[in-house]
Amino acid sequence: MVTPFDAPAVLAEAQRKESLTDWGPGDFEGPLRVLLADYARADLNMIGTHILRSGIVHSLRMRLRTQEWIRRHPEILDEWVAAPIVVVGMMRSGTTLVQRLLAADPRFLCAYGWEVVEAAPKLDEAFTGTDPRIAISEAREAKSRELAPDLFTIHPMYAREAEEEIVFLADAFLSHVPESGAHLPHYRSWLDEQDFTPAYDYLYRMLQFLQWQKRRRGAAGRRWVLKSPAHLGYLDLLRARFPGLHLVHMHRDPRTTIASGASLNATLHAMHADTVDPYRVGAEWLQRMGWSNDRAMTVRDGWDSGCVTDIQFDDAVADPIGQVARVYAAIGEPLTDQAQDAMRHWLRVRPREASRPPYRLAEYGLRPEQVDERFTLYNKRFRDGSNA
Repeated sequence: MVTPFDAPAVLAEAQRKESLTDWGPGDFEGPLRVLLADYARADLNMIGTHILRSGIVHSLRMRLRTQEWIRRHPEILDEWVAAPIVVVGMMRSGTTLVQRLLAADPRFLCAYGWEVVEAAPKLDEAFTGTDPRIAISEAREAKSRELAPDLFTIHPMYAREAEEEIVFLADAFLSHVPESGAHLPHYRSWLDEQDFTPAYDYLYRMLQFLQWQKRRRGAAGRRWVLKSPAHLGYLDLLRARFPGLHLVHMHRDPRTTIASGASLNATLHAMHADTVDPYRVGAEWLQRMGWSNDRAMTVRDGWDSGCVTDIQFDDAVADPIGQVARVYAAIGEPLTDQAQDAMRHWLRVRPREASRPPYRLAEYGLRPEQVDERFTLYNKRFRDGSNA
């Protein structure tokens, strides 16, 4: 009997829908099979099974389509992704604000929401006129607002705004994204022992592909602005794949960021399963963020301070352009009048998000003192007046 998460069936469906068979380089099937096996054991409802399986098939379709584009245009792999600016930090620490401010500067490149949702266009795309994927992504945005308003309030994703590139790590099936939406104890523990190099290789390949597409559309930017909290646990691999990167590390009280992340994860779990244990979700998120921050601090111990700009959330909210100016100074790039005007324009017209519900640690079985204890070293280093 074929189950919804049967690996051969999932792979075959993607190939059938794209009429393509070449997956390209890199071992993704091993991680995929571990993930699918844990999904098969998870307590998912019918809707959750459909959503998660469809997401995996979509990822595989993008991989197939990307490989076909590269077969037709091998010059894609000649694209050089030069020394990106990478914004990291725990969820709700101001990473989105800073990334989108930087992305307002036309000298920089970013991945927009519509590009992240469908990175590989259909094979007949001519890159003239308005890209049809924009309308598709805007329709998905509207549908998300309608069908999952709680999720959109907590984690909105806009078609025409700069978006994080975490989806490309997830498409390599070496990612902590799945554990945020389902109870996957085996996959979660298995991940902790894996080398994520293939995921960062795949990320680089997808940025090459997006950069090539942008050139075809006439984009003038030359340096990427990336952003994802997921990079915190893998700064060594990130820097190995992107030598010369500049890190922008955002900081906020872990009591707030942990409660927010637990709230998002609990909302995602509730979309996929009829029964969710919020205390388990809270405990797992506290562990994951503590693990990620410990790894980030260890890696940063070996970095020159000039490679990183540390920014406090409150400072970014009070003086966003002033804080971004510190990044420009650190990378030796002039903050032009044109760039400042573009940033001020974005601040005026940016999407106004709905009021978010209060995030209470107690709802997830956590105490403020427990969070403080787990992040003692982090708070001492980054929240008590020191930005080492």
